Amino acid sequence: MLGRPEALAERFERDRPRLRAVAYRILGSLSEADDALQDAWLRADRADTSEVENLSGWLTTVVARVCLNMLRARDTRGEQPLDEGPRTGVPGPDPAEEVQLADEVGFALLIVLDTLGPAERLAFVLHDMFDVPFDDIAAMLNKTPAATRQLASRARRRVRGVPAPDADLPRRRRAVDAYLAATRGGDFDALVSLLHPDVVLRADAAVVPTPGPVAVTGVEQVARGAMASMARARLTGVVLVDGRVGLAMAENGRLRVVLGFTFADDGLITGIDVIAEPDRLGELRISGIGA
Repeated sequence: MLGRPEALAERFERDRPRLRAVAYRILGSLSEADDALQDAWLRADRADTSEVENLSGWLTTVVARVCLNMLRARDTRGEQPLDEGPRTGVPGPDPAEEVQLADEVGFALLIVLDTLGPAERLAFVLHDMFDVPFDDIAAMLNKTPAATRQLASRARRRVRGVPAPDADLPRRRRAVDAYLAATRGGDFDALVSLLHPDVVLRADAAVVPTPGPVAVTGVEQVARGAMASMARARLTGVVLVDGRVGLAMAENGRLRVVLGFTFADDGLITGIDVIAEPDRLGELRISGIGA
């Protein structure tokens, strides 16, 4: 019988990969996605499902409602300082798995999704990524299907409305890919080979933090600074920043740091602008970058 506890548990486990994918795309954080699934299971286990015909769809709705509540709760909390996550004492997901998932979804897409309101994000993810009908999403949001369709449409325009890319994008992307790989791998010599002798790195006060902006000059000094950010590099991806190739670090689905680059004619990196101040981050247009 469909409503028996053992049938519900079996279906939940069978659907877990898809439900986790839904939660991750809505929340942008693997640890929060796993929390959402745990909460959703507790709710589902207490519910009467004897008259539920589409149990997979019903479970998707339960997970989506939990995620929506979590998104709305974010708006009531202040921003956490950079590199300071929750201290629960409970081991989180494997960082390598988080990086793999972010790569699969796209760092840029996760960052753009984080700029959407909870209702827009839910409507876009459920409809455009998982083909959930607008009628079902409307019931979750307590809106009409027409209003829900408009939410998804606005979100779609935000996701697709990107500036024209840099004309020299392919060569500059190779340089930034190499910069990220060298930083992740701790390859000091490889990093030095990418930098112009007169390279300057500028970081705003929120990066370190410091009382004011910081400027570092010289190949070795800049390379050492990059080596100090190896942990952040694992959660960093190549994106377009206002149409120019750059890097963005997203922690728990939230945009934290952006690196913009300038180049010499020979392709070496002459400048790195490290941005972490929320107001400055909010002014940037982050978008995906083609293969």
